[in-house]
Amino acid sequence: MSTARLFFNKGVLVLRGSRLTIVVLVALWLSPVEAQLERPAQPPTPDAVAQSSKAAFLRLIDRPRVPLAPEETPPLKVDRFVVQRFTFASEANERVPGITVALERPFPARRPVVIVLHGTGDSKEAMSPLLEHLADRGFIAVAIDGRHHGERARQTESYVLAIINAFRTHDGFPFLYDTVWDASRLVDYLQTRVDIDRTRIGMLGISKGGMETYLTAAVDPRVAVAVPVIAAQSFRWGLENNAWQGRVDTFQAAMDAAARDLGLGRPDAAMARAFYDRVAPGIYGQFDGPAMLPLIAPRPLLLINGDSDERTPLPGVQECATAAESAYQQQRVSDRFRLFLQLDTGHFFTPEAQVTALAWLTKWLNP
Repeated sequence: MSTARLFFNKGVLVLRGSRLTIVVLVALWLSPVEAQLERPAQPPTPDAVAQSSKAAFLRLIDRPRVPLAPEETPPLKVDRFVVQRFTFASEANERVPGITVALERPFPARRPVVIVLHGTGDSKEAMSPLLEHLADRGFIAVAIDGRHHGERARQTESYVLAIINAFRTHDGFPFLYDTVWDASRLVDYLQTRVDIDRTRIGMLGISKGGMETYLTAAVDPRVAVAVPVIAAQSFRWGLENNAWQGRVDTFQAAMDAAARDLGLGRPDAAMARAFYDRVAPGIYGQFDGPAMLPLIAPRPLLLINGDSDERTPLPGVQECATAAESAYQQQRVSDRFRLFLQLDTGHFFTPEAQVTALAWLTKWLNP
């Protein structure tokens, strides 16, 4: 009789000889590590996804934090308001000009502040009527010039030229992200002032400034209240549903130049994705509206959009609102989120919506 052999085969103990084969089932006792490896991977929690997006965005926009080195002009009385101009350094060779507007009357030592971010082609001075409305409510109202706008525009087409350059050289993020960095540095500056309550800093932005508002608030918890106006949208939805053209229209010349660089007759959705990948990486994915807006919870958030706005198509707005509402419900602060939809309205900030925005800021910042 030949010698029998004993071996394992996939958890079965087999005793095999020339004339007899005996099979014995053996229960395998897995170590804790092996047992863990056997389990299917668990999907990340919503909170883990949110924190990952926040960390990734902060890494993307990060740059050396230079001293603010603020410079301020003496306060100037203009009608019933006190106006002051200032500048500060947001990074090397980049100074941000701004303006504050407040009522001229006795106030507590520190007051709440509302930052106003303008849209494409505008400037801090163009925000003056809104700054005065905020000042009348008891706020210190602040506006800055976004990158390549106002005093920071070296020529008429500075903004578009900067976007074209970013597409070609990967130098900077003139579309949204650079101004998000500036807005966060503005908060740094405001917190150094003796007249401002650092716990009551609100932010309202219009169009481009509205996107910068929700991106800033998503990653900077010092923004206590956020009001993005005609800004909340899903870039992904627009690209997937042939509704991206309205948003691109605000920098169409840059998109057309990029299409020529790529040898294309006219831009299409695939080209728009490639364009965004260079000038605003992640904007239709990890940093899209439905991903970033929930990060603002539990701080008060008011979204104002038009129901007929081609730049922020309604289905994408609804995706944003659904994602944000879910985050606020999970944290049991549903009263701190609201979508105000302007009926029969395109890309416009109506007087009624302005009243709603002012009331929201007043309610939560209590000037």
